[in-house]
Amino acid sequence: MEMRLNYIKVQPEAFQTLLKLEGYVKKSGLDHKLWELIKIRASQINGCAYCLDMHTKDARATGETEQRLYMLSAWREAPFYTEAERAAIALTEAVTKISDAGVPQELYEQVRKHFDEGQFVDLIMAINAINCWNRIAISTGMVPGEYQPAARK
Repeated sequence: MEMRLNYIKVQPEAFQTLLKLEGYVKKSGLDHKLWELIKIRASQINGCAYCLDMHTKDARATGETEQRLYMLSAWREAPFYTEAERAAIALTEAVTKISDAGVPQELYEQVRKHFDEGQFVDLIMAINAINCWNRIAISTGMVPGEYQPAARK
């Protein structure tokens, strides 16, 4: 597998624009472990090896357990996730596969039991950001394996 092009060098302003969205989500107060689960689940659905490599490493760096990472693709059958995490993961799946059924009202209500309006918007922004990153990584042929998480403070 070989990288097709370095989109950051070709269009740095586009890269910076997406980083602003990422920065918004980072400042939103969304739980970092949940954010990583969102990134991993969307990346699983989209088949983005580069992002899976990156975000599983980042999740481990935040203290996420191997068991929860391994079971994420089968989260409905695994008892290792809170009800709030389950709602956010279900929302991640619905938004990532939005053409299948949209975001049903029942799912919206389930998510809202655990997240207020502002947090709902933050979840949507986080889900959309990772879907955008997945599509960029896949389209440009980013190669997994070299990414290392930044040192934790």
